[in-house]
Amino acid sequence: MENAHNNTSASGVSPKEFTVLVAMLMSIVAISIDALLPALGIIGKELGATTANQPQLLISMLFLGLAFGQLICGPLSDALGRRPILFGGFALYVVGTVVCYQADSLEVLMFGRFIQGLGVAGPYISAISLVRDLFHGAQMARIMSLVMMIFVLVPAIAPTLGEAIMFIDDWRGIFEMYLVYAAILVLWVVFRLKETLPKSNRIAFSKKGFYDGFKEVLTNRITASYTVCMGLFFGSFIGYLNSSQQIFQVQFETGRMFSLYFGLLALVLGFSSLTNSRIVEKYGAKIIAFRAICVVVIVSTVFLCLHAFVNIQLWMFLVYAAAIFFCFGLLFGNFNALAMEPMGHVAGIASAVIGSVSSIMSLSIGTIIGQMYNNTLVPVSSGFMVMGTLALCLMYWAEKKSN
Repeated sequence: MENAHNNTSASGVSPKEFTVLVAMLMSIVAISIDALLPALGIIGKELGATTANQPQLLISMLFLGLAFGQLICGPLSDALGRRPILFGGFALYVVGTVVCYQADSLEVLMFGRFIQGLGVAGPYISAISLVRDLFHGAQMARIMSLVMMIFVLVPAIAPTLGEAIMFIDDWRGIFEMYLVYAAILVLWVVFRLKETLPKSNRIAFSKKGFYDGFKEVLTNRITASYTVCMGLFFGSFIGYLNSSQQIFQVQFETGRMFSLYFGLLALVLGFSSLTNSRIVEKYGAKIIAFRAICVVVIVSTVFLCLHAFVNIQLWMFLVYAAAIFFCFGLLFGNFNALAMEPMGHVAGIASAVIGSVSSIMSLSIGTIIGQMYNNTLVPVSSGFMVMGTLALCLMYWAEKKSN
C-alpha cells in the first residue's frame, strides 16, 4: 500500500480517495444507463415508440456518443492534461441532460442521449488515464479491479434510485438527478484532484500524433487483441443491458422487483472484482481472464441447450446470470489493464482508441442482440456464447503469437 500512497501523492489525494474518485468518475456512464432502465417502457409509451424494442436505442445512443467522444477526449487529455478534459466533458454532459429533460419526442431524447454520451467520454477517458499515469502492470490491474468493485455499486442501486424518483416524479426527474450527480463530481475534482500529467509529459495534439498513436494501438498485437476482446464481451453485455427491462418486467413479470434483481446481479460483479483485485498479482491477469472466458462459454452453451428441454424459470436465469456476472468481474479490469500495459507512453490516445474501437464494436453487437430480443433468453445467451468463443480464440492466438 506504501507504493500506492507514493503514486497517488501526485494526485493530491490518498490511495483510498483516489480509487473512489476514479470509480465515481467512471460510474457516470453506469448511472446514466442504469437509472433510466426502469423507465424505458414508460418513456416508450409516452413518446410513441413504434416497437417494444425501440426504447432500447436510448441506451445505444449514449454508447454511440461515448464511442466518438473518446476519440476526441483521449488525444486532448494527452495534450492539455486530465482536468481540462474532465471539466469539458461535464459541461457537454449537462447540455445533453438538459436536452433530454426537455425532450417531447423519442427522436429528440435520443439526440440528447448522444450528447450525454459525448460528455461522459471526458470523465471516463480521464479516469482510465489517471490510473495509467500513476500505476502499471499487476498493480494497475489491482487498482482497476478495486475501481470496478466500487463502480458496480452504482448499477446495483441506480435502477432502484430511478424507481424511487418515479414514485415522486415522472421519468424526467431522473435527468434532474443526473445534473446533481455531475455537480457533485465537478466540485470534488475542483477542490481535491490535482493534475496527474506534468506538462513535460504532454503530447501536443496533431493529426500526425493522433494517427501515429492510433496506428501504434492497432498494430500492437497484444493491445489490439485485447481491445477486440473487450468489444466482443462488452457487446454481449450491452445486449443484456438493452434487453434487461423486458427480460425482468415483461418476460418474467417481476414488476418493481426488477431493480432488486438487477442490483443483486451487479453486486455479484462487484464481489468478483474484489476477488480479482486480491488474486491478480498472484495468478496474473492473463490466466484469470482466460479461465473466466472458458467458464462463460461453457455455462452459456449449457444454458442455451437447456431451452430445448425445459421452460426457463426466473431462478434458472438468475443462477446463469450470476455465473456470467462473476466471470465478467474477472474480465473487465484485466482486459483493460492488459490492453493498456504496452501503451504507457501514449496513455490518453491509447485509452481513447481502445475505448472507442471496443465501444463501437460493443455498440453494434449489443444493439443487434437487443433488437433480436423475442421474449426468450436465446438471443442474450447466444450472444454470450458466441462472443465468448471468439474472444477465447483471439486471446489464444494473441498470446501464442507473442511468445
